[in-house]
Amino acid sequence: MSSSEQAFSVHATVAQQRVLERIAEQRTRLRDRRAARLQAQALAAATEGDDAEASLLLRVAGFVRQHPAAVAALAGVAIAAGPRRLVRWAGVVLPLVMRLRR
Repeated sequence: MSSSEQAFSVHATVAQQRVLERIAEQRTRLRDRRAARLQAQALAAATEGDDAEASLLLRVAGFVRQHPAAVAALAGVAIAAGPRRLVRWAGVVLPLVMRLRR
């Protein structure tokens, strides 16, 4: 018998068998959790969608949830720019946004 054949013919001890059972249970739990998460994501995608009639506030809140890093970067730029520049930029950007909404 070669050494590789001996490795496969060795039976697990009781402690090793318990570990193997715990590993199997954990894999089952992880598989179930993954399936539940995928189902919840599919349900959320089916019910949410892009609602053109949603208010601007709801769409902004959705954007903030989806892109927190971009919002944080934008907030940092706004703080660095100061209130005077923000008011000037708002005077330019707001009319453009209002035209796009039509």
